[in-house]
Amino acid sequence: MKLQTAIDRLTLEEAVAKARLLDGQTDIIEMGTSLVKDYGNEAIRQFRQAVQKSTLLVDEKTIDEGAYEFRQGFENGADILTVMGAASKATLATCYEVAQTYHKTMMIDLMEVSAEKLQQIADFDDAIYCLHHSTDRKDVMNPSDTVAEFHQQLPHIKRLAIAGGIDLAGAKALAEQGLTEIVIVGSKIMKAADITAAVQSFKEVL
Repeated sequence: MKLQTAIDRLTLEEAVAKARLLDGQTDIIEMGTSLVKDYGNEAIRQFRQAVQKSTLLVDEKTIDEGAYEFRQGFENGADILTVMGAASKATLATCYEVAQTYHKTMMIDLMEVSAEKLQQIADFDDAIYCLHHSTDRKDVMNPSDTVAEFHQQLPHIKRLAIAGGIDLAGAKALAEQGLTEIVIVGSKIMKAADITAAVQSFKEVL
């Protein structure tokens, strides 16, 4: 099971320094959406220079212009790019084709995707499907229950990630369950007094 650490809502200089610190400590370093919006492709290039050992995911959250955004993301250094599951099937197919061409990976963000839409987009064999609980929602997600429900509905999807307020207890439950490829953690690591120690704690339970 892999740990993805999300770096978000910082200045570019601060974010790149955090990425350099965590390179090789966490399996995947995520350049968060705020950094994409604030600094664009320059941020991807700087993250790529800082991240040499970990996989680099850029949380583009593409919802249209899929070919252009995915080409730009991969050419500037991303290993994994995200597209919203709410996008059209045509956009998802285009993003997937670009990812395959570049020998890279597409992650589909399933935030607020209905069961009906999920059935329509469940056929991208090499994509990672990401269960994502919105930060703006006030309710709390039980990660292992969420994964179990998803797996019951779509057992053929093997590449699964989950994000949204996951703490050590949630990560441990996911590890024991054994159905998730990637556990995504943001604030529980990035707001810790010692972020490298926090990463190590999550790696130990995973």
